[in-house]
Amino acid sequence: MVLTKEVIKREIKEGKIKVKPYRAKNLGDASLDICLDDEFWVFGKNKNITLNNKTDYKKYTKKIKAKAITLMPGAFVLGMSEEKISLPDNICGLLSGRSRFARMGIVVHATAFVVHPGVKNRQMFEIKNMSNNTLTLKKGLRIAQLVFIRTEGKSKYKGRYKIQ
Repeated sequence: MVLTKEVIKREIKEGKIKVKPYRAKNLGDASLDICLDDEFWVFGKNKNITLNNKTDYKKYTKKIKAKAITLMPGAFVLGMSEEKISLPDNICGLLSGRSRFARMGIVVHATAFVVHPGVKNRQMFEIKNMSNNTLTLKKGLRIAQLVFIRTEGKSKYKGRYKIQ
């Protein structure tokens, strides 16, 4: 069941969903806008990477801090959310790009869009410029939205990125 604005507000007020920093203006009818921070991971060029379950993006990227990042057509970077999201064990989230930026050619979550129950972390954005234009993204941009879903049963994320 997708949580609507009043239910999300109640869950935040009761401390079940935690969002730091929380901005009430970012709350929509059935989602919360999530902002881009100033941390990015940029991939080197022309590397031959064989993927397996132990592949670590940090080995192939350079971390940079910048108030803005410019993406050439086809470019791919990782970016971090400003907000730290903490979810109880009966609520998960689906992270998605905002349509206004999708229409400009930005994909915010190439594949990994699930925010698992029990997480306490900032969210990593997988940002791809699919357009033929050069696009600049700035810190604080409300780049994504998080939809909250009440789960049937309880679960707690124990994966590799639980404290990113």
